[in-house]
Parts: sequence; structure tokens; C-alpha cells
Amino acid sequence: MTTERLNHFRALTDPMLQDIRILVETESPSADLRAVAHSADKVLSLGERVLGVEGERIVIDGCTHLRWRLGEGERRVLILGHHDTVWPHGTLAKHPYAQDGGILRGPGNFDMKVGVVMSFYAVASLDPGSSVTILITGDEEIGSHTSRHLIESAASECAAVFVLEASADGGALKIGRKGMSGYRVSVSGRAAHAGLEPEKGINAAVEMSHQVLRIAALASELQGTSVVPTVLSAGTTTNTVPATADISVDVRTWTQEEQDRVDIGMRSLTAVLPGAVLSIAGGVNRPPMEETMSSSLFESASAVALNLGLGELGGARVGGGSDGNFTAGLGIPTLDGLGAVGGGAHADNEHSVVAEIPRRTALVAGLIKHTLLPVAETNDEPITSAIGR
Repeated sequence: MTTERLNHFRALTDPMLQDIRILVETESPSADLRAVAHSADKVLSLGERVLGVEGERIVIDGCTHLRWRLGEGERRVLILGHHDTVWPHGTLAKHPYAQDGGILRGPGNFDMKVGVVMSFYAVASLDPGSSVTILITGDEEIGSHTSRHLIESAASECAAVFVLEASADGGALKIGRKGMSGYRVSVSGRAAHAGLEPEKGINAAVEMSHQVLRIAALASELQGTSVVPTVLSAGTTTNTVPATADISVDVRTWTQEEQDRVDIGMRSLTAVLPGAVLSIAGGVNRPPMEETMSSSLFESASAVALNLGLGELGGARVGGGSDGNFTAGLGIPTLDGLGAVGGGAHADNEHSVVAEIPRRTALVAGLIKHTLLPVAETNDEPITSAIGR
């Protein structure tokens, strides 16, 4: 009963909004481990209440992540999200939680506390014994350095991964994400007096100028590969030949082949000026989430959406990365952007469309069930819920 499933979540809109408010009003800037731990307390309590199952708190290098492992079937799916945000303490005072004209506002609502709440309610509606792992991490916004192993370990036993990050424009699902690499290139030269004897120096700024042009040339408009020199520094005083220079480089690629090509290019840089010394640090942070990893799941999601009366789904490729990049990089089918519909991620106008919350939750629940039991998925299945058990 597809109408029943949708009505089930529409009836839960107010409780879901109450839970979203709890999370939005719990500030959780990624770099503040105490704030992230406090946020984890709220998420853990909420998840246990909605699911009726105890969650597991996992602390790695002081960062708190949460995991629920339900069911023991042979076919398992992973629901992936994060509870940290980019917003510093005090943002809530300037941009408080609010609802106006069907729009929900507040720091971190779109990215991605709405998606966290959706994940619990979607899984709670499944048949008892459904094999689902929910992993909510605490450091996604700063690179997932402590959670990456958890993510990859959980995904390795799953047939599919659903990422409840916010949607792309217009509610489109994210079917492709660029891979991300970051580098820091340093030049060591030799200082000298810029007026009296500049010829005795090795100008690190001049050397870096050569390198900047070489670095930028690694980009490929045809392949959609961006290689962007960003933060640049050199020298100490206006009358001294710079002895050192540093630059940061941001790389985004649609394919693993391009990511590997740029990595080789970056590590092959050599000095131009005699005596100058280069060092290159950094490398790949997230592999690309290529469309081949999402295509089958997107087809399934589109079929579920039509059965629910949600209309045709859009799909979009986006330049930003998520933890779905890691799971897709392992070769595990991954579909992203299943969370909130709205906009303004990382911006003052961050918002979610309230009416879309039950619709997207119904989509996620139907997609999980379809993936776990593709043959048994019918239009007249009953809706069950663990809420209140």
C-alpha cells in the first residue's frame, strides 16, 4: 500500500520536526570534540527511542560516532550520515530554529540533521529483522579522518549504501560526486638582502611562480578536472629575498583515472631554479563516486518514487564530496542526496522544505525494503513501525 506508507510518514511529521529541533538546537561544530560528544548524546537518545534498539557509541581520537546494527540477514544495507556541522558556537543565537511558510531553518538542518532524523524513522518502519546498519559520524565536515575506517568496515558487509546527505537542487539525488585531493607544495630557497645582493639568494617566490603555472596546467576542462592553487605565502620582509614559499592546492575529479593522473603530476614536480628544493605533502582524501556506482540504485529509487506517487526523480553530479565517496571507492553501490530537500548548505540561508520530509522518508524506507527484498516488494505491503516499542 504505497499510499499507506506515505500517509504513515505524513502522520509522523510533527514528531519528526520535534526531533529535528532537538538536534538543530544542539550545536555541534566539528572541531569542538566536547560539542560533538554532547550532540552524540542527543542523537543516541533519539535513535534509541525511535528504533527501540540500543546504539553503540564509538570514540576515536576523541571524536564520537554512533552505530546501530539491526537484523542478521544475508543481504544488508548501510544508512550513512553525520551529526557534526560547519557552524561555530553562537550561530544558533543569530539563526535560531524556526518554521515559517513551510520552510525549516536553523544551523545544520539541511546539512544534515534532517537526514539523521529521517534515517531513524525510515528504518523504524521496516519489517522486524531487516538487516540494516546505521552509522552517524562526527567528523564528516572536516575530512572524516577518524571515521573513515568505520565507514569502510561497515560498508564492506553491505550490498548497498544510502547516504542521507541533503539533496541537490530541486530535490535531485546525487548520482555522482567528484573525488577530492589536497596538496601542500613547499619551496626552500635562500634568503639574501633584496637591495644589496639579491643574486646571492634563491628566490622561493619566483620558484613558486613557476610551480603555480605547472600545477594549474594539470587541470582538464574536457574531463571536468579542476586543479586550483589556493592559499599562497612567501617571504618574511619586503627587503629580503624569500627563503620559503608554500601553496595549497585543491583537486576535484570525476574519475579515478583523472585523480591518479593529477596525483602523479603533482608528485612529479621538480624545481626550476638552481638550488631550490621542492617538497609535496598531501594526496587523495576522497575517491570519486562515479555514476556506475549509483546507476542501479537510482533506477530502483526512481521506481519506488513512482510507486509512491512522488513523481519523477532527478539525478545530479556535484563537485562536493561526502562519505559516500569512500563506499563507492570500495566498489559498493552507493546513492547519495536522499536527505532533506531545500538549499543553502554552509550558508546563512540554509533551509529545508517541511512538506518534503515525510515524502523523502517514505522514499528511503521503500528503497531500503526494495533493496533488501527486491522480489517481495509489492504495492500492498503493510507498514510496521518499531516506534514506541
